[in-house]
Amino acid sequence: MNHLTVFGLFAVSAMLIFYALEWRSRWFILAFAASCVLASAYGFLQGAWPFGIVEAVWSLVALRRWWKKPRPT
Repeated sequence: MNHLTVFGLFAVSAMLIFYALEWRSRWFILAFAASCVLASAYGFLQGAWPFGIVEAVWSLVALRRWWKKPRPT
Protein backbone atom coordinates (compact mmCIF):
# COMPACT_ATOMS: atom_id res chain seq x y z
CA MET A 1 0.00 0.00 0.00
CA ASN A 2 1.34 3.41 -0.93
CA HIS A 3 0.74 6.71 0.87
CA LEU A 4 -2.14 7.70 -1.41
CA THR A 5 -3.98 4.45 -0.74
CA VAL A 6 -3.55 4.88 3.03
CA PHE A 7 -4.84 8.45 2.74
CA GLY A 8 -7.89 7.25 0.81
CA LEU A 9 -8.55 4.49 3.32
CA PHE A 10 -8.38 7.01 6.15
CA ALA A 11 -10.70 9.48 4.39
CA VAL A 12 -13.38 6.91 3.52
CA SER A 13 -13.17 5.25 6.95
CA ALA A 14 -13.62 8.66 8.62
CA MET A 15 -16.65 9.29 6.42
CA LEU A 16 -18.22 6.03 7.55
CA ILE A 17 -17.54 6.64 11.24
CA PHE A 18 -18.76 10.24 11.27
CA TYR A 19 -21.83 9.38 9.22
CA ALA A 20 -22.77 6.74 11.78
CA LEU A 21 -22.35 9.27 14.62
CA GLU A 22 -24.22 12.18 13.04
CA TRP A 23 -27.28 11.71 15.23
CA ARG A 24 -25.21 12.38 18.38
CA SER A 25 -24.09 15.92 17.62
CA ARG A 26 -24.11 18.47 14.84
CA TRP A 27 -20.30 18.49 15.10
CA PHE A 28 -20.21 14.98 13.69
CA ILE A 29 -22.04 16.33 10.64
CA LEU A 30 -19.26 18.89 10.23
CA ALA A 31 -16.64 16.15 10.67
CA PHE A 32 -18.44 14.13 8.00
CA ALA A 33 -18.27 17.12 5.66
CA ALA A 34 -14.54 17.48 6.31
CA SER A 35 -13.96 13.79 5.66
CA CYS A 36 -15.88 14.15 2.37
CA VAL A 37 -13.45 16.90 1.40
CA LEU A 38 -10.56 14.54 2.16
CA ALA A 39 -12.20 11.79 0.10
CA SER A 40 -12.71 14.26 -2.74
CA ALA A 41 -9.04 15.20 -2.64
CA TYR A 42 -8.17 11.51 -2.72
CA GLY A 43 -10.38 10.98 -5.77
CA PHE A 44 -8.72 13.81 -7.68
CA LEU A 45 -5.21 12.78 -6.62
CA GLN A 46 -5.87 9.21 -7.69
CA GLY A 47 -7.20 10.33 -11.06
CA ALA A 48 -10.80 9.27 -10.43
CA TRP A 49 -12.24 12.74 -11.02
CA PRO A 50 -15.92 11.61 -11.07
CA PHE A 51 -15.44 10.27 -7.52
CA GLY A 52 -13.76 13.54 -6.56
CA ILE A 53 -16.66 15.59 -7.90
CA VAL A 54 -19.31 13.45 -6.18
CA GLU A 55 -17.48 13.66 -2.85
CA ALA A 56 -17.13 17.44 -3.21
CA VAL A 57 -20.90 17.69 -3.73
CA TRP A 58 -21.48 15.45 -0.69
CA SER A 59 -19.32 17.77 1.39
CA LEU A 60 -21.49 20.73 0.35
CA VAL A 61 -24.66 18.81 1.20
CA ALA A 62 -23.25 17.91 4.62
CA LEU A 63 -22.18 21.51 5.26
CA ARG A 64 -25.70 22.65 4.48
CA ARG A 65 -27.14 20.07 6.86
CA TRP A 66 -24.72 21.21 9.58
CA TRP A 67 -25.68 24.84 9.02
CA LYS A 68 -29.44 24.11 9.11
CA LYS A 69 -29.29 21.80 12.16
CA PRO A 70 -30.64 23.64 15.20
CA ARG A 71 -28.00 24.65 17.70
CA PRO A 72 -28.55 23.52 21.28
CA THR A 73 -29.44 26.35 23.63
